[in-house]
Amino acid sequence: MQFRPFGKHDFNCSEIGFGAWAIGGSWGVQSDHDSLAALHHALDLGVNFIDTAAGYGNGRSEKLIGQILRERAEAGKSERIFVATKTPPSPGAWPPSPYDRADDRYSETYVRDSVAERLANLGTDKIDLLQLHTWTRAWNRNPTPFKLLRQLQREGLIGLIGISTPEQDQNSVIDLMKDGWVDAVQVIYNLFEQEPAAELLDVAKECGVGVIVRVAFDEGALTGKFTPDTKFASDDFRAQYFAGDRLHRVIAHANEIRRDLAGTGYTLPQAALKWVLAHPAVSTVIPGIRNIAQAEANCGVSDLPAMPEALVHRLRRHNWRRGVWYGGK
Repeated sequence: MQFRPFGKHDFNCSEIGFGAWAIGGSWGVQSDHDSLAALHHALDLGVNFIDTAAGYGNGRSEKLIGQILRERAEAGKSERIFVATKTPPSPGAWPPSPYDRADDRYSETYVRDSVAERLANLGTDKIDLLQLHTWTRAWNRNPTPFKLLRQLQREGLIGLIGISTPEQDQNSVIDLMKDGWVDAVQVIYNLFEQEPAAELLDVAKECGVGVIVRVAFDEGALTGKFTPDTKFASDDFRAQYFAGDRLHRVIAHANEIRRDLAGTGYTLPQAALKWVLAHPAVSTVIPGIRNIAQAEANCGVSDLPAMPEALVHRLRRHNWRRGVWYGGK
């Protein structure tokens, strides 16, 4: 496992982290036994960064991570494991409407109660990184939720402060980084969604902000596992994400990437991760890991040689300006 600085902060993180959404639910059937085994194995392979959220199984993901931390501590392991979690806004539009008030969606009482719940689920007295799970550009001029988080930071309840970008407006976090409100950002960045390379990633590097990359596999499309006959369970969010003709379209685009990879030695999922890691602003990428086999496959990518610059440039042609599927076709 290779390690990278987490922005300007005093922590070197594994460049492959553990994305813990699927172990909480919403990705089809998942047993806690497989989840715990995957977590243990990934940590044994050198992973020291785990990302979770309140909404991943209504705390289920956090509780499993808390169990792992206790088990490893009781076993005498002295590793430093950095856990990032997220608190969502109070119920309402997602992402928040430009007419919403920040103090309504992230009120002090609500945020403090959420932080207390995150601490209890993880079994710790301090959250390494607390991220707001979404945002609206309308709040940038007076970002009161971040003023509250800085107070919680001073109280010792959280370490670093971050934000997970709203899918529809990832660039809304640029001013927050420039103004020093966030220590870390979590962005969607992959072979299809390359917009962060236009400005966001460079600003993060200039400001010393840690960068966590999510959706590196485009919710599984860039693993190469999907076929036109792939079906998702009704409780699997991908049934909506790849609704209509989206699955057929994404398979066709993934096959174009496969053609560019012929003779390179990279599988499609290996290339998907290596291409993301080629950007110097990226601190860690957090593919979802559900079992031991996925832990081995994803962690093993870190030890492969860096992607040749010529291939990095060639794969840029797969930038796909499809808009955000969450909002429609």
